[in-house]
Amino acid sequence: MGKGPGLFSDIGKKAKDLLTRDYNYDQKFTVTTFSETGLAFTSTGVKKGELFSGDLNTQYKYQNAIVDVKIDTNSNILTTITLDQPIPHAKTIFSFKIPDQKSGKVDLQYFHDHVGLSSSIGLTPTPIVEVSGALGHDEISLGGEMAFDTASGTFSKYSAGIGVSKPEYTAAVILADKGDTVKASYTHIVNPISKTAVAAEFTHKFSTNENTYTVGSSHAIDHLTTMKSRLDNRGKLGALIQHEWRPKSLVTISGEFDTKALDKSAKIGLSLALKP
Repeated sequence: MGKGPGLFSDIGKKAKDLLTRDYNYDQKFTVTTFSETGLAFTSTGVKKGELFSGDLNTQYKYQNAIVDVKIDTNSNILTTITLDQPIPHAKTIFSFKIPDQKSGKVDLQYFHDHVGLSSSIGLTPTPIVEVSGALGHDEISLGGEMAFDTASGTFSKYSAGIGVSKPEYTAAVILADKGDTVKASYTHIVNPISKTAVAAEFTHKFSTNENTYTVGSSHAIDHLTTMKSRLDNRGKLGALIQHEWRPKSLVTISGEFDTKALDKSAKIGLSLALKP
């Protein structure tokens, strides 16, 4: 769909991904297989403490349409139908969950060289309507989002932000929670050859005068292995190592411990994703 500012949700996304993506403190196992007819089957199991949950996802692609059906251990069936470019530069997403009769919604996304728009409306008599947009280009974007509850006639959410994206760094400032929270984030590519990068995120909440921050780093040990670390203001130190032991198949080991409570046991997580 070409270069452009992307969506409002893309502002600050690179910092968020570096600081949070792939960190997992449970035991997670994912297997994906493909049939001769083009169906993709993904089975996921997660063990969290003494609880186990799982789901089975089936995906079928036909021309510009993708149909996803997911069944979980609570007997919920989530269906998502995605139409890519029903009109130029647009994407339509229709989703609903059984047995939740109020879960149906339609999303419409529009991408262009200088604008990215997204809207969502629930398929209920009194839906929540969400709209977001970003203006600019691939290096700088300015945008906002809002959600309107038609049942109460009030705005349940509104935010605004600005993002800058350069080859060597990204920066973003977002005013969220109806103006109660300001969030600033920054990422910097230290060494593009080794994919070494650092990131920081700072959040201030005006109503409580509370500040939080997280700093982190990412480094490619080799072309198959990545190591990440992070530390927040609460003293939580996390790290992970991810290895692609075969094409598209990843094993990830994550850990976190509280530097202010060394007597507590560290959290350890293992994630294994297998693809043919």
